[in-house]
Amino acid sequence: MRANNLTLLTDFYELTMMQGYFKNPTDQTVIFDMFYRTNPSNGGYAIAAGLEQVIEYIANLRFTDEDISYLESLGSFDRDFLEYLKNFHFSGDIYAIPEGTVVFPREPLVKVIAPIMEAQLVETTILNIINHQSLIATKASRVVHAAAGDGVMEFGLRRAQGPDAGIFGARAAMIAGCIGTSNVLTGQMFHVPVLGTHAHSWIMSFPDEYTAFKTYAKMYPDACILLVDTYDVLNSGVPNAIRVFEEMRAEGVHLTRYGIRIDSGDLAYLSKEAYKMLCTAGFDDAVISASSDLDEYLIHSLKSQDAKINSWGVGTNLITSADNPAFGGVYKLAAVQDPATGQFIPKIKLSENTEKVTNPGNKTIYRIYSKKTGKIKADLICLADERFDESQDMVLFDPVDTWKKTKVLGGKYTMRELLVPVFQKGKCVYQSPSVMELQAICRQEMSTLWEECKRLTNPHEVYVDLSQKLYDMKAELLEQMSREAMELDENQE
Repeated sequence: MRANNLTLLTDFYELTMMQGYFKNPTDQTVIFDMFYRTNPSNGGYAIAAGLEQVIEYIANLRFTDEDISYLESLGSFDRDFLEYLKNFHFSGDIYAIPEGTVVFPREPLVKVIAPIMEAQLVETTILNIINHQSLIATKASRVVHAAAGDGVMEFGLRRAQGPDAGIFGARAAMIAGCIGTSNVLTGQMFHVPVLGTHAHSWIMSFPDEYTAFKTYAKMYPDACILLVDTYDVLNSGVPNAIRVFEEMRAEGVHLTRYGIRIDSGDLAYLSKEAYKMLCTAGFDDAVISASSDLDEYLIHSLKSQDAKINSWGVGTNLITSADNPAFGGVYKLAAVQDPATGQFIPKIKLSENTEKVTNPGNKTIYRIYSKKTGKIKADLICLADERFDESQDMVLFDPVDTWKKTKVLGGKYTMRELLVPVFQKGKCVYQSPSVMELQAICRQEMSTLWEECKRLTNPHEVYVDLSQKLYDMKAELLEQMSREAMELDENQE
């Protein structure tokens, strides 16, 4: 984990292409867009995350003597290119959607405007960082939504795919609304709450369960959550926990955060029975926490069964996004600057798969809100120089099924540009909020989504449309390339 210099965290072909550009200089400034095509878990949205780590990566981008010596040993790079790398730094512009923002497919989460060698080099690491953290933030957001106001604790470190995934996955989960993490290093690095109870081994190391509970309660009277399923939840664990709580109460200990955790078995049944026992003993405000391979679907199911659980510990399925382990973000060339005019010439990638045809040009995104409800009506991808008048009616149309149209009445909506400047001429111009500030931003962002968009299955799709100007540009490029392909076919006959 080279926290300050991740320059060689890249695919080999990025460097071979860089050398190719170096040997065949064009002085080209280009635009690359990083976006994704499908919401994770067939959901209705995603959460952008990872920008702070992208900023750190770009700010520390440099080839050390050790790096250059290693590249020289590979035998693929010439001495003049390696000499050039000694003074390499990022000199371009980067725009991005801030962390914690609700995002949708095809929208540029990051836009890089830079000399082609620089823009090419940063592709892999930007994708690595944004893909991972956005994936885990999205998964955590779904889990938090399913918990419906109950606290969700992230504790997947031991099941994460390595230290970085554990650290930054926990960071992303906190942005998305978890109340704390078991990962102490994440707590230290990002100033977020760390939480935890105890393991079965604690119980088993004592002569009996009661003694284990009593010892733990004396040490942590203000955070006394007792794990009750080591032996028998209802016949041993809960009765022993109640005995300890009664003794604490008799000793004048003011019980604040106290209760039980169940880590196995039929969580719905066991929680209901445990709740009855706790209520009978006068502990109706006790926390009943559950763990055991939880995800958003199981939590939703348990709540629909009226399980008496009000705190959730979610590990493996959150930190790995087990049902959808990859975000699928891509990084595509969108425009090349004409050195003579300074104008950007739009570029488009074609594919037999319609969803893989890219949106060309220098773009930005506007989010359109209902003035009455504050909810998102649609997102509009447009060219960066387009401006809109909120007092005027706006007609939105589906970029694929163009006959699907809707009119947004002037004065009834507001617009917000999502992409913000992050680097200008190689200098960082953006201050990342703290993780807990990002959590508040994410909470506000989620409130702008209609409930139908948050459904775990078959959610309503938020419209992501193209402006008329961008749509016409794309159509013209497609027509031009179609003509060229037909002329090529004719020449070959």
